[in-house]
Amino acid sequence: MRSAPTILHLDMDAFYAACEQAAKPSLRGKPVIVGGIGPRGVVATASYEARVFGVRSAMPTAQARRLCPNAAYLHPRFTLYRQVSDRVMELLAELSPLVEPLSLDEAFVDLEAGDVAADTAAVRAVGERLRRDIREVTGLTGSVGLAGAKLLAKIASEAAKPDGLVVIEPGTERELLGPMTVRTLPGVGPATAETLRRAGITTVAETAEAGEAELVRLLGKAHGAGLYVMALGQDDRPVVADRDAKSVSVEDTFEVDLTDRTRVRTELVRLADRCVQRLRASGRSGRTVVIKVRNYDFSTVTRSETLRGPTDDRGVVREAAVRLLETVDTTGGVRLLGVGVSGLADFTQEDLFAQLATEREAEESAQTAAEPAAEAEGEPEPEEQRSRRWPPGLDVVHDAYGAGWVQGSGVGRVTVRFETPWSAPGRVRTFAVDDPALRPGEPLPLVVGAEPASGQSSEPAIRPKSLSTGGEDGTESEAGEEISSR
Repeated sequence: MRSAPTILHLDMDAFYAACEQAAKPSLRGKPVIVGGIGPRGVVATASYEARVFGVRSAMPTAQARRLCPNAAYLHPRFTLYRQVSDRVMELLAELSPLVEPLSLDEAFVDLEAGDVAADTAAVRAVGERLRRDIREVTGLTGSVGLAGAKLLAKIASEAAKPDGLVVIEPGTERELLGPMTVRTLPGVGPATAETLRRAGITTVAETAEAGEAELVRLLGKAHGAGLYVMALGQDDRPVVADRDAKSVSVEDTFEVDLTDRTRVRTELVRLADRCVQRLRASGRSGRTVVIKVRNYDFSTVTRSETLRGPTDDRGVVREAAVRLLETVDTTGGVRLLGVGVSGLADFTQEDLFAQLATEREAEESAQTAAEPAAEAEGEPEPEEQRSRRWPPGLDVVHDAYGAGWVQGSGVGRVTVRFETPWSAPGRVRTFAVDDPALRPGEPLPLVVGAEPASGQSSEPAIRPKSLSTGGEDGTESEAGEEISSR
């Protein structure tokens, strides 16, 4: 434990939803929900306006629609989120060489390694400057926690939300943590919390008072001992700049349960290909192939196979995944499939049995398997039709009206709102889904100084709300009407 609060934790506020509000002037100040928009979708992020209605991350989208039917439900745009995240991480790297990213919108920073003076006033000044810089560069807000340990810095940033800064002075940890619910501590989920509640333990202070022996009896040696240390406010984990990924995986949830065995196999092969694509993009290989099957009743089965050596060969991963699938009963229907590779390495050792003929055979088998699946579920969509789907939130460009985004689609029509991060709320127009003048576009950057050079406005990406949502008389313009909930 450090004697000064020199560990900083940054957590961007409602990051995905905030990016969407920044990119779409008509959505600023209104409820926005980003995530899966299908009947089995899950909320990734909800704006603070949507959280007022009880919408939370990881909530089924169907439940969110019941709670907040008039929100804008948008498909994620990870290209945009990565662009903004890169700029934020650059700002963190200016503070210290030790930056530990946890996700696109969250990171730890060791200010001590950045030669920041080890006193509260100095680190607070750094935190406030960081928040100002983030707002100037991205137009978004982030919450900052400062403490002498990673555990406490994260708790502090959570207490600072939204758009705040909290410092936990070393020596005050137990006093601050004591009245907090035990769910505040990392690793305490609903099941652990219920076990502790039955033992009369509901707060962090009660957890510490219970003692290590009692917690080990209730939760097991590893979990109980670790929880006791955290309840005391102790955490000596260092900030680690390079965190190696332990696995690479992909998974899909299907809108309708897959009952045809051939279709299940085809989807598994497709996921194996995507997994290998990610594996190669990261410059890694792996030796353990894992599949995940979630059945119609939500029961989940995993199977794994360890190869003779690390590989990034598509045919090898395909074959292993298919072999594993043969050991799983899918007759009741499959809700979700996943393929992953673990045991990562920086080199490959080609499997002696993975010859070119094997890969070609797997490809031919997948093509053959797709034919009966298509007959069972109807003719496949033409490639052109598949490429012209218009999920809500998608960036588009129209030959006559310029850049905009999809507000909704259905019954052969697509509704587009034409606006940019630099414009006032834009007008809405509707087109046929196959209109040749309408095509998918790329996300417009939100960062200052990165505006496109093709005649777009060079004003800052994010304007104050008073300038972006209404006219000079302070009333909202007609073009700023709330979007439909479809």
